[in-house]
Amino acid sequence: MDAKEINQMLPWLLRRENVAAYLDGKVIIGDRRKYPFEKVFVSCNSVEEIAKAIEEMVTQGGGPSIAAMYGLVLAARHCAGKSERTQKETLEAARLRLTKTRPTNTSLARLLEKTMVLAEEFIDQGANLESELLNWIENYRDENYERYGKVGEYGASLIDDGDGVLTMCFAETSFLLSLALAKRAGKRIHVFTPETRPYLQGARLTAPSVQEIGVPVQIIGDNMPAYVLSQGKIQKYFTAADLVTLDGHVVNKIGTFQNAIAAHYHGVPYFVYSGGADNKKPDRASIEIEERNPAELKNCRGIPTTDQSIDAYYPAFDITPPHLVSGVVTQYGILNPYDLKRYFGEKGLV
Repeated sequence: MDAKEINQMLPWLLRRENVAAYLDGKVIIGDRRKYPFEKVFVSCNSVEEIAKAIEEMVTQGGGPSIAAMYGLVLAARHCAGKSERTQKETLEAARLRLTKTRPTNTSLARLLEKTMVLAEEFIDQGANLESELLNWIENYRDENYERYGKVGEYGASLIDDGDGVLTMCFAETSFLLSLALAKRAGKRIHVFTPETRPYLQGARLTAPSVQEIGVPVQIIGDNMPAYVLSQGKIQKYFTAADLVTLDGHVVNKIGTFQNAIAAHYHGVPYFVYSGGADNKKPDRASIEIEERNPAELKNCRGIPTTDQSIDAYYPAFDITPPHLVSGVVTQYGILNPYDLKRYFGEKGLV
């Protein structure tokens, strides 16, 4: 499948043009906070506006990385005509600010580092930095959607006819492609998605997207997966990963770990979609878990859910150990979590 075919198979929320775009010196980001009630976009005129949009959950999953890369294009536009030194300093400051928006999901940091290396080469060549960076990013997105297609095919091969599928949060492009491909192959599937409080990504993003591609879906509370598993309604558990370490620890939206425990107890395999392990994150000790403002946990979509004077604790992610992970679904195949170091450390795959 090519990038265009893949894009057409996806639900509205994941189509390339609705995730993020660079248009006439502005970065346009699909506002996932308001979906599915509104299909609207946030327009950003500066790197700081992009950074705040990421921090304020305008976009999530793979969206922040794309928006952040466009942020470097915007920075390039703003320093056009300046000295080589000023251009490099401007882009480096932008890279650092955008990297800080997602301390746990290191894919954003790695992509910005890669983009920065290319930017410095373009500056040294005296090229038009804005257009060269933009062209490279658009080509990267083409290649990335093709990678999504490969991963989606591997994921679809794990789904059997009649499977009940549990997910957590919004597993994004490869997961939705797996469902679409399995459906196209004639497999009957039923998806269960927890709400994912406090931002309700499961209820607002996952459920409408699954329904849009024609797969039956039911929303359940975040505290229901163990019971639904005990009823025998679920045969596979799939999530994305914000980070996978070389020794196979999986970092994903808070709640993923407890579902993995429940799935393991009931003999249900847990498969993780990932671009691969981060070769700069060797083990659990190297993980930085983002802790968000506790005030966010005391509200749900702007509505207070408790006395605001009560304290709260909001780690945004949790860590699932490799013994609970049946396989990591990558563009290279379905890998054993204990074998990731050989692929992404020793072989250097990315």
